[in-house]
Amino acid sequence: MSAPQTDTRSGPLAGVRVLDFSRILSGPYASMVLADLGAEVIKIEPLERGDETRAFPPFVGGLSHYYIALNRSKKSVALDLKSPEGIRIAKELAAQSDILLENFRPGVMDRLGLGYAALKADNPKLIYCSITGFGKDSPHGNKPAFDIVAQALSGVMSVNREPGQAPNKLGLPLGDMAGSIFSLFGVLAALHERHVTGHGRHVEVAMLDSLIAMQGYLSQIYFVSGQSPQPVGTQHPSIVPYGSFATADGHVIVACLTERFWHNFARCIGRPELIEDPRFAAYEARLRNRAALEPIILAEMGRESTAHWLDRLSEFDVPNAPILSIAEALEQEHVAAHGLIETVEHPEIGPLRLVTSPIRFDGAGPSGARAPSLLGEDTAEVLREKLGYSEAQLRALRRQAVIGGRAEEVAAPHETAE
Repeated sequence: MSAPQTDTRSGPLAGVRVLDFSRILSGPYASMVLADLGAEVIKIEPLERGDETRAFPPFVGGLSHYYIALNRSKKSVALDLKSPEGIRIAKELAAQSDILLENFRPGVMDRLGLGYAALKADNPKLIYCSITGFGKDSPHGNKPAFDIVAQALSGVMSVNREPGQAPNKLGLPLGDMAGSIFSLFGVLAALHERHVTGHGRHVEVAMLDSLIAMQGYLSQIYFVSGQSPQPVGTQHPSIVPYGSFATADGHVIVACLTERFWHNFARCIGRPELIEDPRFAAYEARLRNRAALEPIILAEMGRESTAHWLDRLSEFDVPNAPILSIAEALEQEHVAAHGLIETVEHPEIGPLRLVTSPIRFDGAGPSGARAPSLLGEDTAEVLREKLGYSEAQLRALRRQAVIGGRAEEVAAPHETAE
């Protein structure tokens, strides 16, 4: 029997309890951020399989990389929500929670008897957050929604490519992540409001809405010009030069977002006369004459190596970067200096490296993370400590297949496992 994990987390949300019914990515990322901020997160999972991502390869010691990435610092409760007893336990936990997260299709939680209207009657302070693909009022409302579906419908895939190439999805799962991020804004705003009103809110966020809200200047290009932005690859739709430029042995990112940086860059590549050239002297001129300017830049940069240009661009104070692989990005000095990777001890797998929260308070990061739980690992502890269930009740619920978890976690401390 492995030693139980301890949870000594602290932070601005210490004392806030989150009941998390979400799975896959959009909800679990949000609840993980809340855990990073100090909240106690109780994750409700189906008895036999748990969160679907537990089955996504590759694995380490039987634990999915996907599940590890999104579920640190949470307590896992395995519960049968198809049984009346399971629903009763879920309602008891909701009555003692500050925030509830779910990302089922619209109507699923209502049919279970766990919708906002049902739960706020017993807990009017509950902040209930629903993350969906499209929202209940959308013509797409009941369609299944995953990251790539939201990306396609948001327009982002149409511009995420080199000109003339096929549309491509973003490498980051931004459809899911956008829903997570905006749900956090809503939940934290509702939590602040509750201090004044004493009442919770039903926060509703759609993944597609969130991605459209993140179009930024792309939507405004359409509103201003009447034309849909066209793909420009790593380049910028309205700033030149900006993007990836080939060197003698690779590529370098250059970002001349201001005129000062453009002047520095022209001097850096040994072509100061470009500064006064009327074709390139101002933003709009460079944009109109992109086809004339970029070959000049490529010809100069192609003469030297990536290392040469990184040094020279920094010398001339031009925003620049190499294009790193994921492995290179994680092992760079910046990540170490900011403490963005943490090693936690898993009770069965051993040491696990995790990317931790980027948020700092008074110069310090979050308290140490807790390794992702095994399925149902915390069921007995949560029901015992939060709801006052006796050992006899826990054993009975386990025999009835209402709750899950390892047998030794359900047995009383002085008893042997069933």
